[in-house]
Amino acid sequence: MKKLKNESALLKKAIQIGETYAKNRGYSGFSATNAAKEKIEALYRLLVNDKLIHPLPADQEDLLSMKHKLALWIAKQLPDDHPLLK
Repeated sequence: MKKLKNESALLKKAIQIGETYAKNRGYSGFSATNAAKEKIEALYRLLVNDKLIHPLPADQEDLLSMKHKLALWIAKQLPDDHPLLK
């Protein structure tokens, strides 16, 4: 798995946009006390369920891989000239 440039910033953006997406879908499970780990897993599963990202193989489903998948997802959603992609 090749690490993306600005992967941590992309992950932060993915969580932010993913939370908005989840709320628009009717999910109200996020609160200020939720750990990032819980948010990442919930967003990953929601995006897989909605077929917006391909699922990881069951034996590779760990937090690091989920973070990477979310960063890849948001990188594809952002415009080419976005500062996080440079």
